[in-house]
Amino acid sequence: MAKRPWRMFVEIELPYTRFSYSKKLNKIPGAPVSRLRLNIMGLKNIPKEQWKYSGHLISLYNIQISDYSLEAVRINLSKYLEKDVKEFLFIIRKWPHHVIREHPLAYGAGADRISQGMRLSFGKPTYRAAQIYYKDIILSIYYNRQELTEKIKYILEVAKKKLSGKYKIYVGENKPEEEILKNII
Repeated sequence: MAKRPWRMFVEIELPYTRFSYSKKLNKIPGAPVSRLRLNIMGLKNIPKEQWKYSGHLISLYNIQISDYSLEAVRINLSKYLEKDVKEFLFIIRKWPHHVIREHPLAYGAGADRISQGMRLSFGKPTYRAAQIYYKDIILSIYYNRQELTEKIKYILEVAKKKLSGKYKIYVGENKPEEEILKNII
């Protein structure tokens, strides 16, 4: 079966998790492994409060983002950061915990003989997604040199174009997150 377009899964749904008092049963069987490999890159030993400047990508809508697109953003931005910025701390704040289920259906000629209809229509786990809500910070870049501000703005614009949904970019002094989020519409 071909991969379905992500616009089918963009709306936030009830998180698909499983809780059991038995540790053995406290998991979703067959859930795919997350494609997002790392969520912290750069100089990990320096705490984020000690950096002078920061850049954040802030969500303006409730949306689900696939682990494939988060990994694509991570790879792309890390190349820019390693080449141009050198000393940075890059954090992806949202991890894809939500499991997307899909009921496979066959389309085309002869599909009525192949497809099983509504049998087991709950679906099989196929993808993972990060559920992102209004005013959530998706990713952050911390740096020390002020002359890199325009470069960081450009890098966050690249990330904004790679992800579905609408986002606001903050680049400036490293303030507490509550203070930054107060000024978002």
